[in-house]
Amino acid sequence: MNNYDWAACKMDYRAGQLSIRQLAAKHGIPESTVRSRAKAEGWQRDLSEDVRQATRAKLSRSSRSEIAHDDEQQIIEQASSTAAEMVMDHRRAIARWRRISRRLADTLERIEVTEANYSEFARSLNSGIDALGKAIRLERQSFGLDSDEKPESEERNPLQVLIAQINANPDNTLRPRE
Repeated sequence: MNNYDWAACKMDYRAGQLSIRQLAAKHGIPESTVRSRAKAEGWQRDLSEDVRQATRAKLSRSSRSEIAHDDEQQIIEQASSTAAEMVMDHRRAIARWRRISRRLADTLERIEVTEANYSEFARSLNSGIDALGKAIRLERQSFGLDSDEKPESEERNPLQVLIAQINANPDNTLRPRE
């Protein structure tokens, strides 16, 4: 009989950060055995939202209210530390690519554009702009600067309103606005 570290497996399961397949591979336990044990013991994958909140708190350096159970707090602490470190690593990688795009921009500024090098210069310029745009987008996403919610005025432009009118009209004819 195999001696698995069921306590560690249960902690990872409850944290909800890994799929069952990933969890099984991490602990060297057959996937079906993890599923059976979790079902038999009534394990709940209910801490993922707490882990996300704790991760956000670590990233923003704000405090979070205490959680009643030490076991849950330990799971949340471990999982949020892992997630926060991953985000910080992403931020470092993004900053590196931003520095690289700056170096490319500096180099392109010093190059004299001629007919002989125009197409190569244009490709380099486009690549630099693409790299910078991606770095900026990823930075904004990583630091949570862009909201998924759009202002109400942007939600339905006139074309969307017209399409909605067409779809709402059973005989598919347009009627003038009143």
